[in-house]
Amino acid sequence: MSNPTEQRIKDVIASNDIVLFMKGMPAAPQCGFSGAVVQILSGLGVPFAGVNVLADPEIRDGIKAFSNWPTIPQLYVKGEFLGGCDIVREMFKAGELAALLNDKGIAVAAV
Repeated sequence: MSNPTEQRIKDVIASNDIVLFMKGMPAAPQCGFSGAVVQILSGLGVPFAGVNVLADPEIRDGIKAFSNWPTIPQLYVKGEFLGGCDIVREMFKAGELAALLNDKGIAVAAV
């Protein structure tokens, strides 16, 4: 991964409490897994930044190397990599995602 790409990824993560590297944008996800994570975050009522990896091949490849995670979507909360769709879905179902967000000072809607 090129240094400028890594820096761009770091900058996006550092400037947003919640970042979802996804296929498509939050208003129009272009894969079911990205759509599922958008639905979870939207249901929790938390603001998040969506980064469309389909629009930028360097970011698409770079985020996989950056996180050492092979798939998209990828969710970051307060700079911490949480995981992909399956992990986010399981955390949500168990109530762990809402608890983590609250612990990090991010208010969630009543679920």
